[in-house]
Amino acid sequence: MILVGSDWAEGHHDVCVMDEEGTRLGYARLPEGLAGVARFHEMVAEDVSDPAEVVVGIETDRGLWVAAVVGAGYQVYAINPLAVSRYRDRHSLGGAKSDRGDAKVLADLVRTDRHNHRRVAGDSPQAEGIRIMARTHQNLIWARVRLTNQLRNALSEYYPAALETFGDLAHRDAVAVLGRAPTPRIGARLTLPQNVLDGSTRDSPVTITSPVRSDGSTAARPETLSGRSASSLPPAGVAS
Repeated sequence: MILVGSDWAEGHHDVCVMDEEGTRLGYARLPEGLAGVARFHEMVAEDVSDPAEVVVGIETDRGLWVAAVVGAGYQVYAINPLAVSRYRDRHSLGGAKSDRGDAKVLADLVRTDRHNHRRVAGDSPQAEGIRIMARTHQNLIWARVRLTNQLRNALSEYYPAALETFGDLAHRDAVAVLGRAPTPRIGARLTLPQNVLDGSTRDSPVTITSPVRSDGSTAARPETLSGRSASSLPPAGVAS
């Protein structure tokens, strides 16, 4: 089981994740909306396999964030802000407030005292619809995390140069290039650009360090194929 404190603001959420012993496992400032929820699912997927093993403390019981987290199957507790303030005073000499500090306070609070607080439940038709969508969204993200980890483990043994080449194995360009160069031998003949950009959005670059060599090394000076998506690259050995 992991415990999560979520200190919310109008445009972002400060999130602290800890284990049952109180050891902090991670911290992040996540944006409001779908992108933030997706990143939150990725964070907790690293440590649990069952949504019921995630306990979240937050100072509100309303909003898209709360509905999405409840809908995903996590245990969510709405903590009165006054209770958070008193808990902070009990455990901090200075009593100074900060978003990051309050996220930790909320995680600690649900770790030790959640039995004294109300668990949030979504039971309206609208909440049920959000629950279904949120659970599907979460399942897809968790599956991507698991498959990416499996791919990383396989590449570390068979194709280590590919790990050096791609910063994000789940990116569409990384998948496209590995599809065209699935072995170190083929990869040795494939020259890639320094920065392969997604052809549709062009705002999520996959950094390419150099061509992949069969011996696990990379070449020093790749050719530059500016402005082309990896998904448009020809198969290895075919002239562009």
